[in-house]
Amino acid sequence: MHDDAPLPAADGGMPRSLFATPLWALLVLVIGLALTARVALGEWRGERERVQSLQRSLADAAQLDQGTFDSYQRNLRSQEWIHGYVLIAFAQRQVDAAGQATYRYQYVAPLEGNEVLVGFDVARQPENMEALRRARDADAAALSAPFPLLQFRGQRAAGDMGITVRLPAYTPGAMPATVAERRARELGALAVSVRLEPMVRQALYGRILDHMDVEIRDLGALPAHARVFASAPLPADPAALQVRRMEFGGRTWELRLWPRVPMGEWAQLRLIVIGGSSISLLLALFLWSQASVHRRALELARRMSARFGESEARFQALNEMLPALVLVADARDGRITYANRAARAQLGAVAGAPLESLFADAVHGREAVAATRAHGAWSSQEAFVVRGADAALWVNASLAMLEIDHVPHLLMVAGDTSAQREMTERLRYQAAHDELTGLCNRREFERCLRQALLDRDAAGEGAFALMYIDLDQFKLINDLSGHSAGDQLLVQLAQAMRRHVRDGDLLARLGGDEFGLLASGVDQAQADLLAEQVRACIERSTFCWLGRSYTVSASIGLVLVDQPGCTLKDLLAWADTACYQAKEDGRNRVRVYRDDADATRRMGEMEWASQLRRALEQDRLLLDYQEIVPLSPGAEPVTRVELLLRMRADDGSVIAPGVFMVAAERYGLMPAVDRWVIRTALANFNALHPCGERLQSCAINLSGASLEDEGLADFILDAIARNGVPPQRLCLEITETVAVRDLLRVVRVIERLRAAGCCIALDDFGAGMASFGYLKNLPVDVIKIDGSFVRDLGRDPMSRTIVDAVTRIGHQRGARVVAEWVDDLDTLDLLRALGVDSAQGFALHRPERVLFQRDNTGQPPLP
Repeated sequence: MHDDAPLPAADGGMPRSLFATPLWALLVLVIGLALTARVALGEWRGERERVQSLQRSLADAAQLDQGTFDSYQRNLRSQEWIHGYVLIAFAQRQVDAAGQATYRYQYVAPLEGNEVLVGFDVARQPENMEALRRARDADAAALSAPFPLLQFRGQRAAGDMGITVRLPAYTPGAMPATVAERRARELGALAVSVRLEPMVRQALYGRILDHMDVEIRDLGALPAHARVFASAPLPADPAALQVRRMEFGGRTWELRLWPRVPMGEWAQLRLIVIGGSSISLLLALFLWSQASVHRRALELARRMSARFGESEARFQALNEMLPALVLVADARDGRITYANRAARAQLGAVAGAPLESLFADAVHGREAVAATRAHGAWSSQEAFVVRGADAALWVNASLAMLEIDHVPHLLMVAGDTSAQREMTERLRYQAAHDELTGLCNRREFERCLRQALLDRDAAGEGAFALMYIDLDQFKLINDLSGHSAGDQLLVQLAQAMRRHVRDGDLLARLGGDEFGLLASGVDQAQADLLAEQVRACIERSTFCWLGRSYTVSASIGLVLVDQPGCTLKDLLAWADTACYQAKEDGRNRVRVYRDDADATRRMGEMEWASQLRRALEQDRLLLDYQEIVPLSPGAEPVTRVELLLRMRADDGSVIAPGVFMVAAERYGLMPAVDRWVIRTALANFNALHPCGERLQSCAINLSGASLEDEGLADFILDAIARNGVPPQRLCLEITETVAVRDLLRVVRVIERLRAAGCCIALDDFGAGMASFGYLKNLPVDVIKIDGSFVRDLGRDPMSRTIVDAVTRIGHQRGARVVAEWVDDLDTLDLLRALGVDSAQGFALHRPERVLFQRDNTGQPPLP
C-alpha cells in the first residue's frame, strides 16, 4: 500500500475527504427543501379538499325537504308559528253578480297593521289563487309562489316578499272524499301569511350564513318574483358556486351558495413552508420537525372533523319546528335543560324543573324516570301532564337515555292526545245514547238495570221501579205525516218526560216508539204516582206538524222490584207483559205486572218470541218444501213447490210453525221472518229441490205485517235482481183475511209485483169473512181453496158446492185453482172431477227439507 493512499473510514463508510466538501450540505438542503415542498403540497391539497368538503356539506345542509315542509304545516295547524309569521286570515267563497267566484278576506288576525286585507279579493293575486285551488282539490295544505305582500307594499328595503300556506274549509258534514265533492262543498280557505326574509334566515341560521352567502330562487314563480332571498351579489367566479335544487311545499327551489371568506387554514401552510425551509438548513432538527408537523396535522384534522361533525344548530332548528313536545333533562339530577317550542307553548317555562314534576301523578312520573334509567327506555305510555295553572293535557310519551358531551341525559318525546281522548269520550257517549232524543239507548239502559239488580241483591233491601212506555198509534203519525214528523214527535215527548222524572231517575229510548224509566228508592204508591205523571204529561202534549195537530197517549207497564232473585230477562219480560195488558185494556193507561194465569200465558208467548229472535240471529230457521201436483191427465209434468217454515230450538229439536207463529205475529217478528225466507230462498233457488234448475216455481207466504211494510216490494225485487232469479219462478201467497183487511194497500203491492213478472196466489180462500165479490178486485194468478172445504169434500155437499163455485170463478178470471190438505186418493178423484188444476197434501207429497240445508247423506242434519 502506498503511503499517500486515503485511509478508510473508522466505521468502514465513506472516506473522510467527502465530508470535508460542501457538496453534501447542498445535497441535504436540496433534499430537505424537496421534502418540505412535498409536505407543503400535500398539506395544501388536503386543506383545499377539506374546504371544498365543508362548502359542500354546508350547501347540503341548506336544503329544505318535504319533511321540513310537513313540520311547518303541522306547526301551522297547531298554531305554533314560524319565524316571519305575519297573520292568519279566512276568505269566504262567494259568487258575484257576474257569476264569478270571489274569495274576500273576512277575518284577519292580528288586525293591527293588516287592515288593508279586510275585504280584499284573493282572486286578484294569481299566486295566492293558484295555491287556494290546489289546497281545495287535494284537501291538504298548499304553498303559494312568492309574491309581494299587500300590507308591505312600498317597503322593499324591509322585504315585502312572502308566501301563503292555504288550507281549505268545507261546509259542515262528513269530510268530502272526491275533488267534485270538495269543490261543491267549498266554504272558503284559511291562509297563513309568512315573510320570506326572516323565515329563510331562521332556516339557514348558524354555520351556513357564518361561512356562506346564499341566493334562493323559486323556479316556478314569475321572473319578477323568482328571487326571494340573497345575502350578497353573485360572485364573479362561477366555479365558487354550490348549486342545489329541492322540492319544498310542492314547489321547486334553487339554492346557490358561495364562500363569504377564505375558509382554509392557509397560515398553517405558510408556517410549514417557512418552518420546513428553515429546519432543512439544520440537519439535526429535520426529523423532529417532520414528526412535529405530522402530529400537528393529525390534531388539526381531528379538531376540524369534530367541529364540522357537530350539528347542534340544525338539531335545535328541527326540534323547534316539531309539533311534538321534546324535552331534555340531565339524568344526574333529573332537571330539564331544554324544551322545544311546542313544549314551551304547552307547558310554559319548564327549564330547571324536575322532569317527573310534569306528570299529574307524581308516582307515575317517578316510575317513568326510574324505568328509563334502569332499562334505557320507557315507551308509548299514556300520561296526564300538568304544568302551571293553565296547562293540562293528555300525551303519549316516550323516554330514552342518551349522552350529550359524555353526560347522560333523559330525552322525552310526547304527542298531544287530548283531541283523540276527547273524540273517544264523544264516541263512548254516542254508543250509550240515542242520537235522536239524547236519552240513554237500550244497551246503556239494560246495563244500568243490571247494575241496579246487583246493588239491590248486595244490599238486601231497597226497591226500584221499572216502567216500559209504549206510545199508542205512533205508526199513524208516521203514515200520515212521514218519518220526519215522527222523529220530531219523539224529541218533543222525550223533553216533556224529562221534566216530570226525578233527579237520579234514568229515562231511555229503547227503540222505535218505546221508552224505559228506571226509578230508584220508591215504593208501590210512589211508583204508581210517577207512572201516572208520565202518562198524563204525554197525554197533555199536543204535536203540530204542517198545519195538523196530533194528540198522543202511551201505555205503560210497571214492575216494582222489591224482592231478591230477579233477573234482567225477567224484569224486561214482566214490564213488556204489563205494557201489553195496558194496550189490551184500551191503551192510555198504566198497568202493574201481576203474576196470574193471563200473565203466564203471555210470558209463554214472549219466551217463544225470544227463541225466534235468537233463531233469526243464529240462522236456525229451517225450510221444508211440499210439491204442488197437477191433476189434469194431460198436464205438462212440471215441478212447483210451496216453502214451509220450521225452527230448530235451542236443544236441537225441530219445532212446527204453529207453536211460535202466534208469538211472532203478536210481537211484530213476522216482517223479519218473511224477509229471511225470501232472502234465503232466492239466494239458494236452484238448491231448493232435487230437480235444481228445472224447478218451475216456488211459493212463499207473506204475512199481513209484511204487506204493511212500504219497502216490501222493493226488497223482493232487489233480491230477485241480485240473485238472478226470473221473477216468473216466484209465487207469493197472500191469505184472504190479510187481503180483505187492507184491500187498497194489498192491491198496490200485488200490481207492482205482478208487473215485474211475479205470480200472486190468494191463499186459504173461503176461510175468512170475504165474499166472492173481492175476487173481482184482486189481481191474482192462483186461488188456493182452504183445506177445511177440501177435507170434507166427500162427506159435505156444501163443501163440494163451494169448491165447485171457487173453481168456476177462478177459471173465469183466468186463474189456476189449487186445493190444499189433500190427505186421501178419493178426494183427489173428486177434485179432478170438479176441474181443480192442482193439489197439495200428504196424499201427494210429505214435506221434505230443502236441498241446501241437508247434510252430505241427503238427509236433514241431526239435532
